Amino acid sequence: MNDAVWIDGSWRRGSGDVFQNYCPATGDVAWEGASATAGDVHDAVESARRAFHGWSRMPQSERTAILEAYADEIGKRTDAIAEAISKDMGKALWESRGEAATMKAKVAVSIAAQVERAGGKVQEAAFGSMHLTHRAHGVMAVYGPFNFPGHLPNGHIVPALLAGNTCVFKPSELGPSVAAIMADAFAAAGLPAGVLNIVQGGRETGGALLNADINGLLFTGSANTGVFFHKHFAGRPEVILALEMGGNNPLIIWDPADVDAAADIAAQSAFLTTGQRCSCARRVILPEGAFGDAVIEAIVARAKGLKIGAWDEDDIFMGPLVSEQAATNAVEFQMMLSKKGGQSLRRLKRMDRGGGFVTAGVIDVTNATDIPDEELFGPLMQIIRVPDFNSALERANATRYGLSGGLISDDDALWIQAHSEMRAGILNRNRPTAGASGAMPFGGPGLSGNFRPGAYYAADYSAWPQASQVSQTATRMTAQGFPK
Repeated sequence: MNDAVWIDGSWRRGSGDVFQNYCPATGDVAWEGASATAGDVHDAVESARRAFHGWSRMPQSERTAILEAYADEIGKRTDAIAEAISKDMGKALWESRGEAATMKAKVAVSIAAQVERAGGKVQEAAFGSMHLTHRAHGVMAVYGPFNFPGHLPNGHIVPALLAGNTCVFKPSELGPSVAAIMADAFAAAGLPAGVLNIVQGGRETGGALLNADINGLLFTGSANTGVFFHKHFAGRPEVILALEMGGNNPLIIWDPADVDAAADIAAQSAFLTTGQRCSCARRVILPEGAFGDAVIEAIVARAKGLKIGAWDEDDIFMGPLVSEQAATNAVEFQMMLSKKGGQSLRRLKRMDRGGGFVTAGVIDVTNATDIPDEELFGPLMQIIRVPDFNSALERANATRYGLSGGLISDDDALWIQAHSEMRAGILNRNRPTAGASGAMPFGGPGLSGNFRPGAYYAADYSAWPQASQVSQTATRMTAQGFPK
């Protein structure tokens, strides 16, 4: 039984019902504990509130030093982090190791971003000087997703703490285990008690945090949940919201020289992390004719050849989906597309080893009608054939989302046109759509967020700017019509 609440630098049992998280590869219990109740959440927020005064007024150099020490502590725990992530949500161990490394690297990137985007400056003026500084918001609620249960909440927490905020972190109930390792690393780094608090649990715990006395909400997850949060805080502009909500991402492939390279990039875009990345390509748009046929044949061959297995098996590309329910949802989504006129080229199927295991699927929806503009979090690629490049761009932009997109083409003129016309916050050329850098912003327009991109731009939502005019002495004011 795991303790579910970390308050004032120590763990305690949650006051709510016991919940379990099962490894989707083995069915074994990966985590078990009593969830945090509204009372526990209140205590966590109050702890963060008490710690805010001292932490926000600590010299920036001291906060930075603690976060740098945290990076070192994360580096010492890479193997433990990777195993916890893989057992919780099924990700291949090589991917989880990469996630742990990204958590460590996030600190240096965040320090650089804060200096560049949320630092200070002084400018001389006739009356004295003008000063730009940045101030922390207060207590930030951080909601973690299951697909990157370490990296993505870490990407909110690190810049928020650097800026002087305190945090209450609610991990996904499908990826709870890494939070304890993060807490241990922060404690070893010398983070003062109460600056970061953790509450484990499901929807009720998340709802209690939503209704608590917070100054900001930092969220990565589904569009439905993000929209609910946005509505919840309607009319409350004093609460900062940073929402990253996924995408129905397009990838256009147009007459590159190397068909196999195009198929490689497309398969990586659609099937990496078993399709459980918000930047995965969901819709691959190809020209009619022989070239498009050749690319599809190569993509299907790759989908058939992917090695799928449990997280601790050697040389696997895909693990299972996060749960049996997620696997059922993926199969049902495919069936829906088929009923609307989609033609299956490689069927996504439940595997006979149980759990969340599914095969990678490819379905041609060119002649399907009334396809919902939804993000399926799974390894299912939709193929769309079009007669010309303008039609490809039109289909690419036919979505409420705008997170990521891509063009595979050797033609510079097509890239210039696509770069100008495709509506995506992450737009790659001859690279997978799922490839993103922490040294760049991460986010996009439409239903993909609320124009608060993360990654390098997380510094922007972690602090607010304060402008000051400063004179050393008070002097009489003179102005036209002002009394003397």
